[in-house]
Amino acid sequence: MLYLIAEHLGFPGVLNLIRYLSFRSGGAVATALFIGLIIGPRFIGWLRVRQGKGQPIRSDGPQSHLAKRGTPTMGGLMILTSLTLSILLWMDLKNPYVWACLCVTLGFGAIGFLDDYDKVRKASSAGVSGKMRLLGEFAVAGIASYLIVLQNGTHLYLPFVTGVSIDLGWFYVAFAAFVIVSFGNAVNLTDGLDGLATMPVIIASVAFMIIVYLVGNVKFATYLGIPHVAGAGELAIFCGAMVGGGLAFLWFNAPPAAVFMGDTGSLALGGALGAIAVTAHHEIVLAIIGGLFVVEALSVIIQVFFYKRTGKRVFKMAPIHHHFEQLGWSEPTVVIRFWIIALVLALAGLSTLKLR
Repeated sequence: MLYLIAEHLGFPGVLNLIRYLSFRSGGAVATALFIGLIIGPRFIGWLRVRQGKGQPIRSDGPQSHLAKRGTPTMGGLMILTSLTLSILLWMDLKNPYVWACLCVTLGFGAIGFLDDYDKVRKASSAGVSGKMRLLGEFAVAGIASYLIVLQNGTHLYLPFVTGVSIDLGWFYVAFAAFVIVSFGNAVNLTDGLDGLATMPVIIASVAFMIIVYLVGNVKFATYLGIPHVAGAGELAIFCGAMVGGGLAFLWFNAPPAAVFMGDTGSLALGGALGAIAVTAHHEIVLAIIGGLFVVEALSVIIQVFFYKRTGKRVFKMAPIHHHFEQLGWSEPTVVIRFWIIALVLALAGLSTLKLR
């Protein structure tokens, strides 16, 4: 909104700062952080009153988690509120990528909200059926992927090499939707300990803030040998809003958590990262930067597959963060070590920009 106003006025005086992505990205971080910190206490209090017993805790999970019973969930609404307001304030709303990514974020958030609401209402960890959730997620991701493809084509670019791409044709829409849905659910699976998913999402958002800025600048993209996507730089502001909203939420989600983000937040944030990666043609790099989320999802797939085939478990408990809890690691130890891994993987992903 501010960009359109400043543009209409001709960017006079101090409003000329709004031309610059770096200024608006910083503004988005600060705005989302401020809104999140302001609305947080009242929002959490409202959730406590509305939810009563809070998020149901799995009886077959780590016994130490039973102490978390009664903690309110759906805190992702707080993130989505601060993130959306910040985006609408700072971004160029004529940019189609903004709406594609916002479509995924709010669409996945709505699906997650329905799942959280069903769990709280029934006092059960079951929620909405997996098939219904996936159907809704693929519908939202498919629409967003189609909008993105209309703007930047159907090529899949490979990291570590310059100018090499595979034209997937319209199959790319299905591939992009799969990336978005997979990453949304991977972040959702990671959100099992206080602060575990939040900080890695923030780290990944910072990494993609850098990537989309470079991809959107033709000079930097040409120098680095990465695909140039005109207009993708605007998503640096989107990433900034995710960072600010995530930091505000982490203030209340730090151990011991006063609120859980629930599927409302984890699905939305994971889907948003997937959509941003698709826009920037860095889908494969997303698997590196978000490697922690990938490993968490794979641990569940491996555990289920081997248990159905052999009746034996590969891990003591899945997702893998529970495995380490069962080995005797305390929750803060698991969380902080996983944060360190997320940071290392983000740096590894950013190194692909130059290793070509």
